[in-house]
Amino acid sequence: MCTRCAVDDQLGPIYFARKALFAKGVRQRRLTMQEIEAALPKGAVTAAEKWLLYYSLRAAQVEIIDERSGAADPGLGSESPGGFSDG
Repeated sequence: MCTRCAVDDQLGPIYFARKALFAKGVRQRRLTMQEIEAALPKGAVTAAEKWLLYYSLRAAQVEIIDERSGAADPGLGSESPGGFSDG
């Protein structure tokens, strides 16, 4: 039995999509919000997982741009994964 195959099956394609997206962002130092959304099919990740991805990208100093407006994403600040602020 292929141990790597078993691990790949457990992690699933969404894990590898996030990993590739993160690597691309770190390499290019920027991603568009549209690239991020396209890489994560609707309903494939929870709000908390999406928040963590955006947070991790920002922590890695990846600039996140809205392709339509050209504006940089201001960041999540003190928002929690559910979209509610802590205070």
